[in-house]
Amino acid sequence: MVQEVLICISLIIVIATVLTIIFRLIKQPPIIAYLITGVLAGPFFLNLVRGNSYEIINLFAHLGVAFLLFIVGLNLNWRVLKEVGIVSTFAGIAEILITGVIGFLIAFGLGFSNNSALYLGIAIAFSSTVVVVKILSDKKEIDTLHGKISLGILIIEDFIAAIALMIIPIVSGGKILNNLLIKGSLILVLIALIFFISHILFKKFLNYLARSQEILFLFGLTWALVLSILFNKLGFSLEIGALIAGMSLASSRYHMELGDKMKTLRDFFIILFFVFFGIQLAGTLNYFIIRNAILLSFFVIIGKPIIVMIILRIFGYKKRTNFLAGINIAQISEFSLIITLLGFTLGHIGQEIMSLIVLVSIITIGLSSYSIYYSNHIFNKLSKWLNIFEGKREFGVRSKKKDYKILLFGYHRAGYKILKILKSMNVSFAVVDYNPKVILSLVNQGIDCIYGDASDKEFLNELELDKTSLIISTIPDEQSNIFIREKLKEVKSDSVFIATAEHSASALDLYREGIDYVIVPHYLGGDYAANIIKNFGTKKEGYKELRKKHLKELRDERKFDF
Repeated sequence: MVQEVLICISLIIVIATVLTIIFRLIKQPPIIAYLITGVLAGPFFLNLVRGNSYEIINLFAHLGVAFLLFIVGLNLNWRVLKEVGIVSTFAGIAEILITGVIGFLIAFGLGFSNNSALYLGIAIAFSSTVVVVKILSDKKEIDTLHGKISLGILIIEDFIAAIALMIIPIVSGGKILNNLLIKGSLILVLIALIFFISHILFKKFLNYLARSQEILFLFGLTWALVLSILFNKLGFSLEIGALIAGMSLASSRYHMELGDKMKTLRDFFIILFFVFFGIQLAGTLNYFIIRNAILLSFFVIIGKPIIVMIILRIFGYKKRTNFLAGINIAQISEFSLIITLLGFTLGHIGQEIMSLIVLVSIITIGLSSYSIYYSNHIFNKLSKWLNIFEGKREFGVRSKKKDYKILLFGYHRAGYKILKILKSMNVSFAVVDYNPKVILSLVNQGIDCIYGDASDKEFLNELELDKTSLIISTIPDEQSNIFIREKLKEVKSDSVFIATAEHSASALDLYREGIDYVIVPHYLGGDYAANIIKNFGTKKEGYKELRKKHLKELRDERKFDF
């Protein structure tokens, strides 16, 4: 038996490795490679997983979820909710409610039972933090306005998914009200006790454990497994215990170290978790599952972005921000699979629903990966049909005057520092930005500003660029800077144009377009750091003064995150 299981797992890891390499080449996340590994290892193809192997992989799948949720819990600090912004909070809650209700109605209309339709609605309501953060990081767009809004929405979704994982086992069974009162009270008391222990007793204890990285890792593993077993014994699930274990340590100064130490272990088990789901897909795949998966995937890929775009338009954001934020969440989440597994374990849904949700995840994660990678190109193609999602252009325009000598595109990054210099110059200038919060703040400061998007050619037509002497763009998006340069050529302006690029290859492209100077932040940052070291050397007092100034600027800049 042991040899059979080892051979099975070894072959699965080999297949997963080969597929992950292939999928990386075609810019697909490894989640899809793992799911397809399960399909290949299942009864439709190689039939590797059977008998004892199936039971072992099922167990490993639950352990994988437990370790994943422990790490998720480590990052779900309640204080994070204060930082995601009103826009993301409202959009996250509204998107889940609207998408979940519509998803339920679609599933019910397709003939599914109330229970099955409810799980399908919940599954398609959540989007994948893992996929979105990975791709936005690759594109250097985590720090953009649409990236921050998307990340804020995903954080809110993760909190709600965590709550859902706690509630579902409580309401399972016949006596819902009785379960809510008894089990709900029990879990609240238990969570309060766990948080009390972790806050009071573990504070100094962790300081001691952190002297050894190996002991810190063993403590994190022990804490996750002990709470998982405890919650399972009390009638909840392993996964909930692991999530609470992580959340109880989220405010610890060592939460990042614990997460990093657990990742390797998590990655091994999580591969088998997705493989397990891929096996379920192979078990009951038929015409109706494929048809329903296509219909639900269509709603996820088209409907979810439209819902987010409508919500963000209400807040006055430009159509580009709305579109990019919407397209970022056009897939279902790993939480969707976890909730599905929980529902299957509790007997709420059958294998057919599991297969359907797995197929929807493969379709939506696959297609959304490409759409996020090429989101700017897609937006440029669809821009003229997206005017219905355009925020009010007159919002935030402080002055009717158009003949500014200097235009500063983008306030959030280097623009914050550049604005200080422009204020000291005796020349007319205006700031162009597409973040309403930034615009409102600039208006309150009495600074001329224009609410608009540099990537919108129609908006650039409204600016009298031929009357400017200097244009500064702190926007790192290459296409936006090229649009500005093309407009300057069109109006035959001899204005000096300073642009920004994230890396040297993009800077070279912009120089080829005829841009006068390109700011590459890490080059300038290196020069600035070298000068600081040259001036202060080993004198601690100099760094202390610089630190105070830097902290103030960082706090001031954070006011404009959303």
